[in-house]
Amino acid sequence: MNSKVSESPESKKSRMRWVTLGEAIAIAALIVSGLGLFREWSKPDDKPTTVVEKDRASIPLALRGRTEEQGRSMEITPVESSHALDSLTIVVGSSKIELGSDGQLSAGQLEDALGKADKDARGNLRQPVRISTRYVEAGADKSATGSYTITYKWVGGGLFNDKSLRLVSLNR
Repeated sequence: MNSKVSESPESKKSRMRWVTLGEAIAIAALIVSGLGLFREWSKPDDKPTTVVEKDRASIPLALRGRTEEQGRSMEITPVESSHALDSLTIVVGSSKIELGSDGQLSAGQLEDALGKADKDARGNLRQPVRISTRYVEAGADKSATGSYTITYKWVGGGLFNDKSLRLVSLNR
């Protein structure tokens, strides 16, 4: 059963008026969008933006020591990851220990630099040292010198065994 509801001419005319009003709003929106696009296209090109990097303040070099092989060696590295060692020199008294960029200090090197140290001493012992480094920071070669303390101890000994030096830590 199809039954058509007949519309009055006034309601039909009112509905048609709303359709044409909606179409007029859509056309106005299209015109505004087109004007915005034309404005962007006709805008003069801006000059290229120059980005100027701020000079970052130089970070002072600080070193840390990490013992390896139960104190038989110590890796000395910069604390800051932006620093890369080029060379490292440790001055112990009148002796110099030259290390490369790897910063590997062996217990034997320190033992040789200490000379005739008291091997009967017990517990952790401290030796003040002067460390001079050449390093790279942000592509620039730099150098630094600082006072540090190497902590070590003597281990071993016995009937046929001589005591040997073991590295414990590196402190500022």
